[in-house]
Amino acid sequence: MDADLVLANARLVLPDEMVTGSVMVRGGVIAAVDTGAGVPTGALDCAGAMLIPGLIELHTDNLERHLRPRPTVDWPHAAAVVAHDGEMASAGITTVFDALRVGWFHDGPSAAVLHGHTRAVVSQLSRIKAAAGLRIDHQVHLRAEICSQTVLHDIDKFGPEDEIDIVSIMDHTLGQRQFRNIDHYRRHSMGRRDVSAAEVDKYIACAIDLRARVGSANLTGILERARRLGAVLASHDDSSAEDVAASAAQGMGFAEFPTTLEAAEACQAHGIPVMMGAPNVLRGTSHFGNVAAIDLAGRGWLDMLSSDYAPAALLMGAMRLAQATWLAPWPR
Repeated sequence: MDADLVLANARLVLPDEMVTGSVMVRGGVIAAVDTGAGVPTGALDCAGAMLIPGLIELHTDNLERHLRPRPTVDWPHAAAVVAHDGEMASAGITTVFDALRVGWFHDGPSAAVLHGHTRAVVSQLSRIKAAAGLRIDHQVHLRAEICSQTVLHDIDKFGPEDEIDIVSIMDHTLGQRQFRNIDHYRRHSMGRRDVSAAEVDKYIACAIDLRARVGSANLTGILERARRLGAVLASHDDSSAEDVAASAAQGMGFAEFPTTLEAAEACQAHGIPVMMGAPNVLRGTSHFGNVAAIDLAGRGWLDMLSSDYAPAALLMGAMRLAQATWLAPWPR
């Protein structure tokens, strides 16, 4: 058989149907797709298992979870990259845009978190890629935080040679976007960081003050630097039609996790594709009380999924959506 690999007797998920058939791979490229349950000599019998294209993950914080497995632990970068790579591959993801934060806030209870690691991590990732040490394709996504003292300094460490593919613009100032409900944030932060209400309130006040002082200049600087790097821009946590109008004016390529029906509908009006979290799909709700992704899908306003903080959720979320009639003829 003139092929490197034949996967036979599989349920093939094609663009508009699912059929039983085989896939022939030659030189690492799909050379032929045939229907039928036959298993040619030398082929791998998939015994009716589902065969799908590799998944593409545009925004995941999973690498940072491996870099910081505990609040006070700075894990070796190479070990973190390799472990993250294996976990993503095991979830069926073959291309991942590793979302790494630039821009840190050095006041309040977050002061103990790891600051300024992204430049070193991207360099380590590049070295491992060059040595063919990774299972899947890794690209770089910078999550740029407006409410920060360091964001412009952090981005300036990168140049065109780093091939930054996406820059998403985040604004986690309390009282807006993802954290419009400050009481919800206060409870979440106290539970996650083991800090007092007084410490959280101090952090909230510091963040609001910092945003007022540097937010506008940071936003302008991030946009300029992202364009210089040739990156696709993404908005983050749009919550109103006004947020989306600003995103459209800034040239956002897609919207990450809009928090309301109003914002998602505005994205459609402006032609901005919407990405929501697959964990949101599986849970049926946002863990911060924002709009449910399944509601956007039902209205035709959902274009992409991201595993966000749980790699296995990407495939599971797609399968969950497949149970809805509006996505027929996906497999059930």
